[in-house]
Amino acid sequence: MTEHRSDLLRLLDSRGYIHQLTDAAALDALAAKQIVPGYIGFDPTAPSLHVGSLVQIMLLRRLQQTGHKPIVLMGGGTGKIGDPSFKDEARKLMTDEVIASNVASIKRVFERFLTFGDGPTDAVMLDNAEWLDRLEYIPFLRDIGQHFSVNRMLSFDSVKLRLDREQSLSFLEFNYMILQAYDFLELSRRAGCRLQMGGSDQWGNIVNGIELSRRVDGTEVYGITTPLITTADGGKMGKTMSGAVWLNDDQLSAYEYWQFWRNTDDRDVGRFLRLFTDLPLDEIARLEALEGAEINEAKKILANEATRMCRGDAAADEAAETARRTFEEGSAGEALPTLAVAGGSIGIVDALVGLGLCASKGEARRLIQQGGARVEGEKVADDQLAVAVAAAPVRVSAGKKHHGLLTPAE
Repeated sequence: MTEHRSDLLRLLDSRGYIHQLTDAAALDALAAKQIVPGYIGFDPTAPSLHVGSLVQIMLLRRLQQTGHKPIVLMGGGTGKIGDPSFKDEARKLMTDEVIASNVASIKRVFERFLTFGDGPTDAVMLDNAEWLDRLEYIPFLRDIGQHFSVNRMLSFDSVKLRLDREQSLSFLEFNYMILQAYDFLELSRRAGCRLQMGGSDQWGNIVNGIELSRRVDGTEVYGITTPLITTADGGKMGKTMSGAVWLNDDQLSAYEYWQFWRNTDDRDVGRFLRLFTDLPLDEIARLEALEGAEINEAKKILANEATRMCRGDAAADEAAETARRTFEEGSAGEALPTLAVAGGSIGIVDALVGLGLCASKGEARRLIQQGGARVEGEKVADDQLAVAVAAAPVRVSAGKKHHGLLTPAE
């Protein structure tokens, strides 16, 4: 681990956030002597961010914890295009109304992770639609476009991979990296921003912004990228059998969120504790050294801490108690996902999909064929089974760790 002068780089390095740095020595010196405003952009492609964005939110939290100023940049402008980085195809274009609705919904989750206000290290939230929507095409091409080499833009992996696969890359998407670079220039001017952070797939976009700020204004700015967060089995962080692990509580219950962390692979526990909780490093070292059945206690602590941070104390406590009652006492907890059933019964396939335990009917049938579906603990052998739902809730399970309740409709 590199020796750093600043609390910021020491903390990021010790907890595993750093993949690449631009001019590490200069950024370290700057962070050691003054408050550094830093930003990360989030495009509002859905009403909620998911766990895949959490390492970036935690990066802003670490920035604030070490005495610097987080800037949350909502992509109300860039969201009208969609980032082509490492995507196989263009994103579906959204209307202004959908974008505005998504921005409003996403904003809520940041207030749990950051302290907002008017102080020197208080977080602020900006929207790049404020300046991007006002750009005039010819002046923008003349003043900003002249600083970009198409040859170089074509060499970036995010573009090159699409072209190598002979997949279409629209001129609209090609402009995305120019607009993101312009965001950094604009934030440097408006908010004294000196740092852009992002995932490793954003390296080319960040470098573009650094070079643009230097060429146009002569301002030195910096970049940090985080490693791609994958699970120990090579899977993408936040992808589960039931779909995305959403951060907003109206998209995913606190119990399901808690359960996602509780189901962490043994090999990932220490790394996830460092990235996604505020527990001290010595405590994390103790927990990740646990072996056998004891590692489950570390997983519960991870689930409690991560849920507490994102959903609050009450939601975390309720989720933990539901899990305890479900798994230790065999009774049904109150925070399990539920589905109200009209007419007294429901097909097992519809029940698995309706509870979010399977993403599709085909997946539900495969689960049944493999012996992974249960009703009240009894294995389901027939995918045509009708589950009777009378007065009491009926517990449906997908594997050993995913459960839901069928309740009679009122």
